[in-house]
Amino acid sequence: MNILTDSERLAELDAEQLHRLVGLVEHDDARDPFPVTGWDAVVWAVGNATQAALVFQAVYGMELIAYSGPETGNRDHQAYVLRSGAVRFELRGAVDPDSPVADHHRAHGDGVVDIALEVPDVDRCIAHARAQGATVLVEPHDESDEHGTLRSAAIATYGETRHTLVDRSRYTGPYRPGYVARSSTVVRPEAAPVRLFQALDHVVGNVELGRMDEWVDFYHRIMGFSNMAEFVGDDIATEYSALMSKVVASGNHRVKFPLNEPSPGRRKSQIDEFLEFHRGPGAQHLALATGDILTTVDVLRARGVQFLETPAAYYEDPELRARIGEVRVPVSELQSRGILVDRDEDGYLLQIFTKPLGDRPTVFFEFIERHGSLGFGKGNFKALFEAIEREQERRGNV
Repeated sequence: MNILTDSERLAELDAEQLHRLVGLVEHDDARDPFPVTGWDAVVWAVGNATQAALVFQAVYGMELIAYSGPETGNRDHQAYVLRSGAVRFELRGAVDPDSPVADHHRAHGDGVVDIALEVPDVDRCIAHARAQGATVLVEPHDESDEHGTLRSAAIATYGETRHTLVDRSRYTGPYRPGYVARSSTVVRPEAAPVRLFQALDHVVGNVELGRMDEWVDFYHRIMGFSNMAEFVGDDIATEYSALMSKVVASGNHRVKFPLNEPSPGRRKSQIDEFLEFHRGPGAQHLALATGDILTTVDVLRARGVQFLETPAAYYEDPELRARIGEVRVPVSELQSRGILVDRDEDGYLLQIFTKPLGDRPTVFFEFIERHGSLGFGKGNFKALFEAIEREQERRGNV
């Protein structure tokens, strides 16, 4: 059976809504050696957390819920915790120039340092992971304050990324001990949507050539994930570049990790560009699930967010029209916004991708609206990668 995570309960989402938003399926945790309830938080290292927190509130419509910094006794860094629906981000920016947060940011730029997962039993998961050869970065331990006790630990994954495992069953505070409740001071227009995205659908990791299968095996062996999809050859290539991708997922499909590696091509692929500017493997993009992608795109574009451009030929292709069939809005509405559409045996999905969020051409967002489809937009890969290649060419990175 499926258990709601702490953040999903706070967002007042139920299993049916999650099935529609992110493709949640039934799963019995009792037989799982490494049961994962769902996402806990995505932790970012950024150059200026104070300003980044403002952007995520004013532009992306997130709500500030907690804070840690010098005022709370944290002399190392400031951390702002934001929420949109069941999505929780923690933005960390160094206060001490010698902070590990500063070291990470100097090496990798703005990006994801920790993909934290909520689990029902931290000790059980760590014991299994250790027995299977995982690197345990933080041993299981308790942290307590007036709101109760939170238990956590952490293991290493690709590059310098980690998975913190969190059990919140005995904790009722705003985030975790050491953080205080903090409310947004950003005033939104009266007509603004309550939120622009409701859930985290998947997080894509880019790894070096020849190491994708190693990390797929890691998620199988260490975390009990299963293969959900595989994209190779012509599935995921253009005239100039190619990559290979496999998707692993937790038993309930709430947590999904597509893993990409570059493939030889005539030009530098988007994965090669990421690895070069990120200085190694890392999280390439986060897919954020929304129930109304048209409104999300309209609001974000009006607030200055830049999306990848889709050529008119994509929408005029008779094969696309025949393949996608009827969708909830006219194709002309999708074309005017640059939204891509794909259909599989289970239904269809709508998706769009932002340009890189920071100065380096690394991490970006995908916005996705699912209507039955459990896929990742396979039919859009060529159009998407050609759009990314056009941006690479403008940056001089081909």
